[in-house]
Amino acid sequence: MAEVIVIGAGPAGASAALFLAKAGKETLVLDGNASMTKRAWIENHYGVKEATGPDLLQTGREQAEKFGAKFIEEKVIAVDTNGETRVTVKTESGRSYEASHVILATGALTDLAKTIGLTLKDGREPRIKTVIDTDGNGRTSKPRIWAAGTVAGVSVHTIITAGDGAKVAIEIISELNGERYVDHDI
Repeated sequence: MAEVIVIGAGPAGASAALFLAKAGKETLVLDGNASMTKRAWIENHYGVKEATGPDLLQTGREQAEKFGAKFIEEKVIAVDTNGETRVTVKTESGRSYEASHVILATGALTDLAKTIGLTLKDGREPRIKTVIDTDGNGRTSKPRIWAAGTVAGVSVHTIITAGDGAKVAIEIISELNGERYVDHDI
């Protein structure tokens, strides 16, 4: 059983996985390979002069894997909070995975959120019709299920979704540790 399962490996998901794994949390990333970043050309991501979307996604994955995050290409079809004590994630291949917490980082896709029964609201970004309603720190209407990035209502820009993924990871790490977590390299 992982401590945290991240669903989606775009900028929000990979960034969350990086922070979680670096903090020593067992992290599993399940990705259906549908990131809109795959089609991007990026020249407005701080610290990156320019990059293709696929290159940015690969770099994010490599950074998270360096600290122990595991990535599996699987499409998630169901999430169950099991009476609020743990979360079970089921995939299209029939596999099931369990964790203490789940982060939905599914970009513009809200179909999974609908099947889970999460509270949704209108999106503000062009072409993003619906997003998951969160408390501002990533908590959704279901216990142990969090949302980060575009699906949580933040701007579609990679730098912003990556930052939101990191923010949500910090909130989960703090909850798991029982005190505020800060990641500073010295």
